Amino acid sequence: MRKNSKEKELYNRAKENQFKDFQNQIGITIENEKLLKQAFTHSSYVNEHRRKPFEDNERLEFLGDAVLELTVSQFLFKKYPTMTEGELTKLRAAIVCEPSLVCFANELDFGKLILLGKGEEMTGGRERPALLADVFEAFIGTLYLDQGIEKVIEFLEKVVFPKINAGAFSHVMDFKSQLQELIQRDGTGPLEYRVLQEKGPAHNKEFVSKVSLNGKELGVGTGKSKKEAEQHAAQMALGVLKAKTT
Repeated sequence: MRKNSKEKELYNRAKENQFKDFQNQIGITIENEKLLKQAFTHSSYVNEHRRKPFEDNERLEFLGDAVLELTVSQFLFKKYPTMTEGELTKLRAAIVCEPSLVCFANELDFGKLILLGKGEEMTGGRERPALLADVFEAFIGTLYLDQGIEKVIEFLEKVVFPKINAGAFSHVMDFKSQLQELIQRDGTGPLEYRVLQEKGPAHNKEFVSKVSLNGKELGVGTGKSKKEAEQHAAQMALGVLKAKTT
C-alpha cells in the first residue's frame, strides 16, 4: 500500500513538472492551476477517481471551440479583405478541423500532459486524434477563462497564425485567393483584374480577363462569367510564378 502511495506521489510530481515545463515552453503562466489541469483531464481519468473532485475537460472543450472559431475568424477577416464569406468559412474550417488541431497539439507535446484512465492509456488514448483535438480546444478554453481573449490571440500568434501566413492552408483556397496569398507574402504590390474581351450572344457569353501586378501581366483566362475568367487568369498566374521559384 505504501508502495502505491509512493508511486502516485512520484507520478503527480512528474506531472506537475511537465505542466511547469509546458508553461515555460509557451511563455504563458496559467494562474488557475486547477483549470489548467482540468484542460488535460480526460473523462476516463475522472471515472477512475470518483472519490476525488476531478472534472474532465469537456465543458472547457465546448468553450474553447467557440473561442478558437472567433479568434481565427477575426484573423482571417483582417488578413483577407477581398475574400467572400464562403471562402473565409472554407478556410477557417480547414484551420480548426480535427487533423489541424492534432498537428498543433502534437507540436506542443500535449499527449504527454493528458491525464487518462488505465483503459484509455492501454489502448493508445494518448495518441488518439479526437482526444488530442479536444485537449487543444480545452486548453484554449482554459486560457480564455484565465487571462482573456488577448492572451488567446497571443498564443495563436505563436502556434497557429504563422502557419496560415506561410500558406499551409492555401490548398483549400480558390485560385484568386491563392494568388493573393502568394503576392501578399512577398509584399510586391496589389493585384488588378481587368476584362479584356466580352464576346458571344447574351445567352452564351465568353469573357477574357487578365490579372496584372504593378502593370505587368501575370495571366490571362477565359470563362462563361467574369468570375470564372478571373479564376482561370489567376490559375495561369500561379503556374507562372511557381515555375519561376522551382
